[in-house]
Amino acid sequence: MSVSDPVQREEETFAALNAYLDGLHAGQWSGRDELLRARPDLKAAVACLDALEQFASSAIVFEAGGPEAGTIVSAAAAAQTEMAWSLPRDFGDYELLEEIGRGGMGIVYKARQKNLRRTVALKMIHGCALPSIDQLRRFAAEAQAAADLRHPNIVRVLDSGQVEGIPYLAMDYIEGASLAQVLTAGPLDRETAIRYLSAIARAVDYLHRQGIIHRDLKPSNILLDGDGRPIVTDFGLAKLLRDDSQLTQSGVAAGTPSYMAPEQAAGHTSRVTPLCDVYSLGAVFYEFLTGRPPFQAATAIDLLIQVLEREPPAPRQIDRSISRTLSLVCLKCLEKDPANRYPSAAALADDLERYLKGDVVEVSAGHIGSRLARWARREPALVSRLAVFLLFYAVEAVNYYLLDRWNGRFHYSVTAVLAIWVGLSFAFQRLMRRDAWQMVIPAAWAFVDAAGLLCMLLLGDGRMSPLMIGYPLLIVASGLWFRVRLVWLMTLLAFTSYSVLAVDFYVWRTGELEQMALLDSDDHVYFLVGLVAMGAAVAYQVQRVRALSRFYERREWK
Repeated sequence: MSVSDPVQREEETFAALNAYLDGLHAGQWSGRDELLRARPDLKAAVACLDALEQFASSAIVFEAGGPEAGTIVSAAAAAQTEMAWSLPRDFGDYELLEEIGRGGMGIVYKARQKNLRRTVALKMIHGCALPSIDQLRRFAAEAQAAADLRHPNIVRVLDSGQVEGIPYLAMDYIEGASLAQVLTAGPLDRETAIRYLSAIARAVDYLHRQGIIHRDLKPSNILLDGDGRPIVTDFGLAKLLRDDSQLTQSGVAAGTPSYMAPEQAAGHTSRVTPLCDVYSLGAVFYEFLTGRPPFQAATAIDLLIQVLEREPPAPRQIDRSISRTLSLVCLKCLEKDPANRYPSAAALADDLERYLKGDVVEVSAGHIGSRLARWARREPALVSRLAVFLLFYAVEAVNYYLLDRWNGRFHYSVTAVLAIWVGLSFAFQRLMRRDAWQMVIPAAWAFVDAAGLLCMLLLGDGRMSPLMIGYPLLIVASGLWFRVRLVWLMTLLAFTSYSVLAVDFYVWRTGELEQMALLDSDDHVYFLVGLVAMGAAVAYQVQRVRALSRFYERREWK
């Protein structure tokens, strides 16, 4: 059974709708008939996109504060984008000199403000003929959030307004690289990392005291000025604590996955508090120390799952030269439960400053229960297996030692199989920490699991054993890796393992051919068909999630 055709069809569908939607944003409606001739099954989807585009094109209200509040930005005016601009060029009272950065929503130019003869950073919405309402609201929120801020480690907003229907923000021009650029050369030295994060944490604490949550703290949003001072920028996702309105609908994650708190990644906007920024500070500090963010994955869905469910490896696991105290400071910020993090950005800065002075730092490893819980979240594949192994061996030991139901040969054979299985599981979990083994180990682990289960069944009651439930459980558990091919591999291994079991081992050991009569039972056929059906269902669900993730990733995580 193959899943390549449905997967390819899904990819082609998303690619076609992506191209059509991009054409609509560019004001090109001519591709509709051609798309429907090639894909008549997309008629309903295309009609929906057309209706949404016509609705959005009528008018958009830019709700920025200041003298431009309430101005209507038409689609035609918004179509004046930077795509056809050659630099330098005039933009109202500004002369755009060069592009210095861009992100998912905005583009930033180095510009000269002509009337005051000063150099500024000018940010505006970029690249699409029709800025979305959400983009404009976020842009307005940035102006509102940053307008009155005055802190040495926070960029100042100098001016805001619109030129030719395009909203802009004028900010201090920071002559220096972002910390994301600095980190391309590797981790920061310890003292520099601590001083930077302490200053950033103080700036974030100032934001919180002004009633603002940044929500998008990351190295690329922190610039270094000419004196080497970190400057927090980009308030496009800032949330005003005094404002009950939400820029992002409930259930939609806003931010950058690698640095988002779990409650933010889950889209729980009502639970977004200053402690989300404390988490992001921990993620930034993690990258300062190790040179990589706490979670890494090939796709947004894999990354979000890790943020929601997993614990990052301790910084000391990546670099043994990192002190245990700094590792604990980092992990305390990254606690899943906000109540277990530092209570404020100021408390984090206090601990860092105490560390620099050589004073006692208040952070601790926590009680044994919390450490075990973190370890379980950090190693879910290993922990789930150990739990099953422990339960099975406890039942087996009770039967052998207390009930005297099994002989010594069976007990010691089962013990040996379990010992080998557990040992290989620990080895696989350690190898999973190496990027080069990320794709290989799950497949090897699947082989070992299928072989281990088969050995246990052959040693025990065979197809009459309650352990038969292990086959469907292995298939379902393989879906937790979110890899379609791995699900099908596990299904094939379960199918093969049960087929070996069906050729009853008594035939091989005693030569009693009458045992082959068992193969006439329809039970085997039903069970094998059930395994394949379960594998198909799990693979289909994983494929759908991954396809939707890729589509969402292309359009949102930019």
